[in-house]
Amino acid sequence: MTDLKITRLFSVCVLSVLLITSSAVAQQATPVVVDQVKAEPLKQTVPVIGRLIAAKAGVIAARISGPIGEMKVKVGDRVDKGDVIALLVDDSLDWRYQLAKAEANQAKAALEKAKATFDLRSQELKRLKRLKKSAAFSQARLEDKNLEVASARSAMAEAKASWIRGQANQKLAEINLYNAKIRAPFPGVISKRYIDVGAYVNVGSDVVDLIDDQHLEIEASVPAKRISGLTPGTNISFRLEAANGQDQSPLPASVRAVVPDEDPLTRTRTVRFTINFSVQEPNLATNQSVVLAIPAGEARNVVTVHKDAVINRKGQNIVFIVEDGAANIRPVKLGEAIGQRFVVLDGLKAGDTVVVRGNERLRPGQKVTS
Repeated sequence: MTDLKITRLFSVCVLSVLLITSSAVAQQATPVVVDQVKAEPLKQTVPVIGRLIAAKAGVIAARISGPIGEMKVKVGDRVDKGDVIALLVDDSLDWRYQLAKAEANQAKAALEKAKATFDLRSQELKRLKRLKKSAAFSQARLEDKNLEVASARSAMAEAKASWIRGQANQKLAEINLYNAKIRAPFPGVISKRYIDVGAYVNVGSDVVDLIDDQHLEIEASVPAKRISGLTPGTNISFRLEAANGQDQSPLPASVRAVVPDEDPLTRTRTVRFTINFSVQEPNLATNQSVVLAIPAGEARNVVTVHKDAVINRKGQNIVFIVEDGAANIRPVKLGEAIGQRFVVLDGLKAGDTVVVRGNERLRPGQKVTS
């Protein structure tokens, strides 16, 4: 064999090895990351600014007139239901109660005396009636005794009315004495004081402002076109407005009531939301701003694809769909974004597998592995 033939044979062998190697490389599967196309409910929300409102808050007023003898609380103090907020000077009220009590006891004694007189006259009448067939019987005495019994009955009724009136006066005096101590009608925090020791208050005079910060609601003015998605019991989420600019975790709430009164200028309606705190949030305050996620409409089922699966080539959105171990190009028509996914209007169906990592350099028909 000549040198030329040997060289040609060697070249053919090398070329064959190169072709086999390149074919093996071409058939080697490219590793990629895939994701499933999903069918899921779409429930859009729009942000609405609201504020925290105390379910119980207002002015605590005096129930009787009198001078303030002592203030038991300061601004910022927390009180429980029934705690004394202020004391009125109650000397005269105490003596009025003692006087009413004595008059009630006097009326009770008078009633007992009138009752005894009635019983006596009734007993005498019965004796006269038993002597009706006797020779000692007198018709005139019987008639007189009937009048005495009637008079005793009237006196007893009058004494009973006086006793009832005395009891009522005693109870009223007792109530006034009790109201000399101005008490908290519900638990909360004192936010304002209107008077101090020495001031004279009349019935209904403002004493303090009290806020129950442990039972808060949310009030928001919601656009009328969004009201259809808000019915009592509807669950929503909201975020507290952060002072440091950081996002707050969403918290649950539910619709308590939709006030049927629309503002003609803003076309909004007032909605009250009940806060469903599993753990009481610290440092909440009335009129604190919150951002509510209000449903924009009724939920509907849509097909979605991960954003990383979408590639824009020459103005067209495409994805690489994995079929039989190979990646094939599929043009898609996309809708709105939902978080990290797009709504698919056309081109994909639920359950399709698409490439989300490694799709930038794929070629149509290229083998892939996940």
